[in-house]
Amino acid sequence: MIVVACAEVRFLDVLPQNISFAEEEKKVLKYWDEINAFETSLKMSEGRPEYSFYDGPPFATGLPHYGHILAGTIKDTVTRYAHQTGHHVERRFGWDCHGLPIEFEIDKELGVRTKDDVLKMGIPAYNAACRGIVMRYSTEWEAIVKRLGRWIDMKNTYRTMDLSFMESVWWVFKQLADKDMVYQGFKVMPYSIPCTTPLSNFEASSSYKDVSDPAVVVAFPITDDAEGASFLAWTTTPWTLPCNLALVVNPKMDYVRVQDTKTNKIYVLAQKRLAIIYKDTKNTSKEFKLLATVKGAELVGKSYTPLFPFFADDVKTGAFKVVPGDYVTEDSGTGVVHAAPAYGEEDFNVCMQAGIIKREDFKRPSLNAVDVNGCYTSDVTAFAGKRVKDPAGETDKEVIKAIKAMDRLVHQSNIVHSYPFCWRSDTPLIYRAVGSWFVRVEQMRDRLLKNNEDTHWVPDFVKEKRFANWLKNASDWAVSRNRYWGTPIPIWISEDGQEMVVIGSIEELFELSGVRVTDLHRESIDHITIPSKKGGAPLRRIEEVFDCWFESGSMPYAQQHYPFENKDRFEKIFPAHFIAEGIDQTRGWFYTLLVLSTALFDKPPFQNLIVNGLVLASDGKKMSKRLKNYPDPVTVIDKFGSDALRLYLISSPVVRAETLKFQENGVKDMLKDVFLPWFNAYRFMVQNAHRHEAATGSKFVPTLEVALASTNIMDRWVLASCQSLIKFVREEMAAYRLYTVVPRLTLFINELTNWYVRLNRRRFKGANGEDDAKTSLNILFEVLLKVCVAMGPFTPFFTEYMYQNLRRVLPDGQREDSVHFVLYPEPIQAAFNVRIEEAVTRMQTVIEHGRTSRERKTKPLKYPLKDFTVISDNPQYLQDLKELESYVIEELNIQRLVLTSDDSLVNIVAEPDRKRLGQRLKTALSDVTKQIANLSVDDLRAFQKKGELNIGEHVLTTEDLKIIRKYNGDLSLFEPSGDDDVLTILELTIDQNLVEKGLVREVINRIQRLRKKSDLLPSDAVQMLYNTADEQIRTAMVNHQPYLKEILIFPVEFTQSDPTDTFAYELASVSNDNDFKLWFKK
Repeated sequence: MIVVACAEVRFLDVLPQNISFAEEEKKVLKYWDEINAFETSLKMSEGRPEYSFYDGPPFATGLPHYGHILAGTIKDTVTRYAHQTGHHVERRFGWDCHGLPIEFEIDKELGVRTKDDVLKMGIPAYNAACRGIVMRYSTEWEAIVKRLGRWIDMKNTYRTMDLSFMESVWWVFKQLADKDMVYQGFKVMPYSIPCTTPLSNFEASSSYKDVSDPAVVVAFPITDDAEGASFLAWTTTPWTLPCNLALVVNPKMDYVRVQDTKTNKIYVLAQKRLAIIYKDTKNTSKEFKLLATVKGAELVGKSYTPLFPFFADDVKTGAFKVVPGDYVTEDSGTGVVHAAPAYGEEDFNVCMQAGIIKREDFKRPSLNAVDVNGCYTSDVTAFAGKRVKDPAGETDKEVIKAIKAMDRLVHQSNIVHSYPFCWRSDTPLIYRAVGSWFVRVEQMRDRLLKNNEDTHWVPDFVKEKRFANWLKNASDWAVSRNRYWGTPIPIWISEDGQEMVVIGSIEELFELSGVRVTDLHRESIDHITIPSKKGGAPLRRIEEVFDCWFESGSMPYAQQHYPFENKDRFEKIFPAHFIAEGIDQTRGWFYTLLVLSTALFDKPPFQNLIVNGLVLASDGKKMSKRLKNYPDPVTVIDKFGSDALRLYLISSPVVRAETLKFQENGVKDMLKDVFLPWFNAYRFMVQNAHRHEAATGSKFVPTLEVALASTNIMDRWVLASCQSLIKFVREEMAAYRLYTVVPRLTLFINELTNWYVRLNRRRFKGANGEDDAKTSLNILFEVLLKVCVAMGPFTPFFTEYMYQNLRRVLPDGQREDSVHFVLYPEPIQAAFNVRIEEAVTRMQTVIEHGRTSRERKTKPLKYPLKDFTVISDNPQYLQDLKELESYVIEELNIQRLVLTSDDSLVNIVAEPDRKRLGQRLKTALSDVTKQIANLSVDDLRAFQKKGELNIGEHVLTTEDLKIIRKYNGDLSLFEPSGDDDVLTILELTIDQNLVEKGLVREVINRIQRLRKKSDLLPSDAVQMLYNTADEQIRTAMVNHQPYLKEILIFPVEFTQSDPTDTFAYELASVSNDNDFKLWFKK
């Protein structure tokens, strides 16, 4: 890429025949650095309306993958577009620095396994180690973000570990506490007994093993049952039975009451789970007698006798009753699930919904029956001190033995199943209720739903279905983690828990404690105490830190250090105009942003959101470094360039929140199908501008007025199409629908290269005179320039590459240093022409029909054919084709275009969409189909005009019926094609004159190929000589000299012997292999 200063002579630079897109992108990056392009664009846009954008912070402990690249491309595209449509767009990168991903790496590196290990090491040393790896890959991130062409500030970043950010997080929490939205409660989490610490779901899911566990069926006598019946419950964790508080049934399932033949005992269990205790489950079985069948809903509310007396007082809060739970299935067990709410997440939730427990029951004995070491407390008198999950399963055995002694054990077996293990200690995990700090969310569900309604999501089904359903059932949010590297929760509390202070700033901490801090991590504040206002012992900070999602949800405020700084600016740009992340953030960042903004300001945190789907490996599996099932992004960029990767990603279904199976060939195809044709059209314009300059002796100076004054129908069409494109892009980008915009842009590039340039090549070469050539060049320049600017946000590199050449011939007042400094084009109203766009679309349609007929009958385009007939009952359709007749004739290589409304060769039939109609009409489909078959031509034509048709009581539309035009003539010499508007008929006979012309076209192709290989411009005069032993080729060359000169400009001469002093030679194949010799001489 060559950049010239404004003072130099202005001309279009000669372009090479081929370019390396990836290498040109590197030159563009260098140029952007030289002019400080991003910073300059921000300065240029100061004073414009603000466009606010939030960038969700990634971790820098791993390298960016295709998911990051996709989200980054979407963000860059939208924010570039916002800048080019007249906005000031601050784009600031952020880093997620705290939390488990960091600690996980440090624990592996340092061999940390337990809380004691951390305390022995010391929290200051542990956190220093975490701090040391936080930005491990930040340099690599910066390099790949830059290489992708993303314009974002990576110098003035925000980091969740920075003092200013953490202080704002404290302020957010303080506001919630002041609104009585913070409380201490329970949360069931995976728990490692040897490590004495809860694990995240991320950690718990990282290691599963197949284990053998006891599976027992236990009887729970129904209170006041006249027949002494018992519920049968099944569990694979017998150690949880001493803490049982409820039984759970599915209200919709069928349950049976049966009498055991052997024991005469009466049991209640799910009808489809009789096999758990009986071999023969038929009603005629001799093992049991069926007494009754009921729905689970009828069992809800019944009381039962608990197994153990340890927590008998819990009956006062509704314990020891049957409660409903949709999660109970007929796949395993008895259909009756025992619930110990402190030791299972579903158990906890179902008991909370039933009112048996509350999250605030922080000191309730039944929820604290297992201590931090995994042992029963003294409340479980029979098993006090026993470790609940020991390697030999001794506790399970003792509990089973006790149940058997009570005659409550109905069946015992073993089951092999997949069970989570602690990745540190390699021991089985348990699920245990641990103390946590919560933010009240349930009380503001309605406000969350209302604020969600005020946002615009693309695609909208994620908002209206997935996210709204999540909000409707939102539970209180556990925001604390028993960790070390994070923002400490600013709660200071007395030993008895009766006095509590929530700190909202560094200054407030200083005022209450007398200690001024410059860091807010645990090592800097855990030692600070606050004097009691009640005269008691000093208040100390709780140990917990914030879940990193709380920090992410606070980023709109914390990145600005609100409200301590930038108060006016924040209030000016909140809520954000736009955010974008993957669909996996529906329950993550999108949710936490909304919860906090609703709690703080009762408004949504953003106005517009694009949700992208997941990028998978080509085999549909998750991308895995270990499996090496995906190509390295850097390698792909080095091979094909960033633009090709960007366009591949944002033109795929993944921008509609669907999954994408990444294919490297898809990126390669973007080069082949979009960028190479686009470059060739651009190069063609530049070549012919130079040819025109050589022919006229004057510089080519593009003028919009010349372009707009053209009367050529194809000129007017491509200009009109360009305006329609710009209008469409503006409308769709306003709605954030990238999935409609990118295909339309690439379609226009296809139409520009494969229709406008292709059909007008001879005009550009001066076939109709230099004035006409100048007009066509003005048209092509104008369109290329507009498309260049319009595609800028999507393909920032190639558009810059083009613009740096195109700008040379622009007037001084219109020349910017970068295409990305140019405001997005407005459509030119005078250039709109819907009629011409429709006419050319019709021309394209019949040409495609003609090509289809040739392909079906294996008649290559090099063989000229005689007649191509188009039949339509629409006079305007035929008139449109008449005006474009020469293009149809040339493109299909035919002698004559016949346009007629004579439908004697046409049968019009209606073809019903049976699948669609079948779903709607059901049994009436057969009768309606018969009536469709009997419709008259007049009926069908009326249907075409009106768009709907009544058959009996049913109304059929164009989605139900397709009109097919069938040819009823001779198929031996004619090949038809068509659609519901038109029928085309291609005559297949070939005469000698047409054969000769086909041979000449082949020769022209070989000559043009050798000229291109020799790097000759169209205006370069050379002597072209040929020799052939094929008399048919020689005759064709003699008979069609005028045609040859019209196409090639310069003559082609026959030579008997091989000439000397040639600079180019090719042995080519025209009719047969190697039957044509071609030389070029100067």
